[in-house]
Amino acid sequence: MNTTDDRAVLLLPAQRSSTSLLLAEAAVRRGLEVVVLDGAAPLESLAGRQVHWYGGPLAADRMAGALDLALLEPADDWLAGLPEEFTGRRIELTTLSEAWALRHPVFVKPPSDKQFPAAVYPDGSRLPRQGERIGPDTAVLVSDVVTFAVEYRLFVLDGRVVTGSRYARYGRLDTAPLDQDPNREPVRAFAERLLAAERDSLPSAVAVDVGLLQDPDSGQEQWAVVEANMPWFAHSYAADPAAVLDVVLRACGSRGAVAARDRRFLRVPA
Repeated sequence: MNTTDDRAVLLLPAQRSSTSLLLAEAAVRRGLEVVVLDGAAPLESLAGRQVHWYGGPLAADRMAGALDLALLEPADDWLAGLPEEFTGRRIELTTLSEAWALRHPVFVKPPSDKQFPAAVYPDGSRLPRQGERIGPDTAVLVSDVVTFAVEYRLFVLDGRVVTGSRYARYGRLDTAPLDQDPNREPVRAFAERLLAAERDSLPSAVAVDVGLLQDPDSGQEQWAVVEANMPWFAHSYAADPAAVLDVVLRACGSRGAVAARDRRFLRVPA
C-alpha cells in the first residue's frame, strides 16, 4: 500500500516566493506532502487526493475541476458594502468602463484577482483599456485617495485573528510580527469590533488588511479596513507560518469539506 496517497497535499506553483517556502516548511512539519506544480507531477497523479492550493487564481481556476478544489474568497462588493465607520472613506464597486470616465484623482483596484496594479490614478483615462483578463465589464473598486500611516495583514479563522503582520508604513514595505508591533492592541481591538459586526459577510478563512488612516491636514487618525484577500494568494509577511497554513488549508481544499456557511463564498472559475 502506498501510504503517500493517504496524505493531504499542499500544491505550490513552480515560481517560489518567501511565503510558499515558509508554508512548505510548515506543511512538512505537519505531515502533509508538498508538491510543486512544475510539470514533473501531472495533475492526474493528484486526482482523488485531498489537495490544498497556495498560488495564483489563474492556475487555481485551471485546476479546480480536475482536483475538486473549493476556493474561498470574499465577495467583490464586501469592502464597498462596509459602513464608513470601518472604511473611513467612500468606496464604490463599479466597472472599468465607468471608471474610465472619472476626471479626478482616484484610487482604483480590482476586488481580488489583481488584473492590474492597485494605485492612485490621476484620472480614469490612465486606467488600462484592454488586456488578457480585463475589459469594460471588469469589476473595480473606486475609493477616495487617503493616506495609511501603517498597514497590517490579519489572518482570520472562524472570526478570530490567529496571526498577523505589519507590512507597510506610508506605502513602503516594513514588516514585523503583529505581536511585536507597538500598535498590536489597537489593531486587535479594531479587528475584533469589525469581525463581530461583519463575521457573517466573510468566509470562515480570510486575510483582512487594516491600517491607520491619517488626515494630512487635520492630523486626525482612524483605524480602517484596507481590503480583504484570499488567503491562498496572500503574502504572509512576518506572520506565523503555522497559523497562516491553518487559514490557507481551510480557504482552499476539497469541495466536500466546505461548510454550509462558506458555500456562498466559493470562487467561480473565470
